Amino acid sequence: MTGRFASGLPAGNTTEPRIPIGILLHYGLCCERSRGRSKEDSVNDWRRDVRAYDDVLEQLGDANSRRLIPTPALACDLALLQSNIERMADRALEAGVHLRPHVKSHKSAFIARRQLAAGAVGLAFAKLGEAEAVVERLNASGDPSSVSVLLTSPLVGRHAAERAAALASRCDLVVVVDHVDGVDELEAAALTVGSTMSVLCDVDVGLGRTGVRGPDAALAVAERINVASRLQFKGVQGYGGHLQHIPGREHRRTATIESTKRLTGVVDTLEAAGFHVAIRSGGGTGTMGLDVEIGVLNELQTGSYVFMDREYRDALGEDLEGRFAQSLTLITTVISANHEGYVTVDAGLKAMATDAGVPVVVGHEDTASYQFFGDEQGMVTNPAGHPFRRGDRLELVPPHCDPTVDRYDVIWLVHDDVVVDVIDVTARGRSQ
Repeated sequence: MTGRFASGLPAGNTTEPRIPIGILLHYGLCCERSRGRSKEDSVNDWRRDVRAYDDVLEQLGDANSRRLIPTPALACDLALLQSNIERMADRALEAGVHLRPHVKSHKSAFIARRQLAAGAVGLAFAKLGEAEAVVERLNASGDPSSVSVLLTSPLVGRHAAERAAALASRCDLVVVVDHVDGVDELEAAALTVGSTMSVLCDVDVGLGRTGVRGPDAALAVAERINVASRLQFKGVQGYGGHLQHIPGREHRRTATIESTKRLTGVVDTLEAAGFHVAIRSGGGTGTMGLDVEIGVLNELQTGSYVFMDREYRDALGEDLEGRFAQSLTLITTVISANHEGYVTVDAGLKAMATDAGVPVVVGHEDTASYQFFGDEQGMVTNPAGHPFRRGDRLELVPPHCDPTVDRYDVIWLVHDDVVVDVIDVTARGRSQ
């Protein structure tokens, strides 16, 4: 077998240790029976109406239990997930920067808890609803420490501001603003609720999506925060989403340097005016190493590294930023094999995000290809001389992991052919 995903796994996985199942059990992260947890606790009660889930839950930890997972479904290799979490944490520690993983990629309290345990200073969330859901789950676990939460998108309006102020009473909340009106709304909400919030000025570093467009606007925001009684200015955010998938590290480096100059200009202006810019947050999986080399950011918001996807694989290749394992796959079943050149699988447009093209068929990267074949189905071409058959199970590398995960209630944690646990996507659909 040849190609990027030889041996049935993406190239980034071939050097990963294949940890024996006994060691995984020792982690205490898998096998319901080893934890004394009933299967009812694995997924919410309303989801357990699906009889197929019960069949899998009955055989957690058993050989071949992976084949019982109802499809289409997301599977995550637990050992590779943990390896990715630890690798990013180690890189941040070695570089002397803080790591604040972005939860938008996995939306899971289970994974967030492991990122915090590995040394993350806090968590980043794109949406208020996602933060509310995950913070509630983390607090319910009985951990007495207050998690640090950064909302990376500006909030608008009294209702959203009051929800944020209420959330600030349950975690150490940091919000971003890119307009003085946003400062006023947050201050009024904090006064009403009786909480306090830290605030970053969101800076447009070239993406054009949110953020102040220059030093003068940033200074106006900082000055408004400075006179608020319930808000505290903490620094700046500059997220270059447009940089993350630029192919070729040198091309990505050039673009990241130019983008970072915008943030540097804002920081210089704020510091000249007497503001202490303690936090300079931003970056992502695709620019992580470059951001460290450039040296302006002191907090990284990497997210997709826990799973990886086809889009990042294409852009990063064997670059430093791409050296994370493909832990997430989408399992699909061949439901019809009546044509010579292709088969139909049960994963179509509804099974994955479609903004980044098509997935890759694991183990058949050079001999089979996938096409969308409708809302519920996909077409997979047959490898020459080895056609797929009805009932065969294939695995796909999702084109874009973040929005793909949001389409599923649960993620099955696996090791080789064994299902070791199932976790819910805690913040699924919490886009408000």
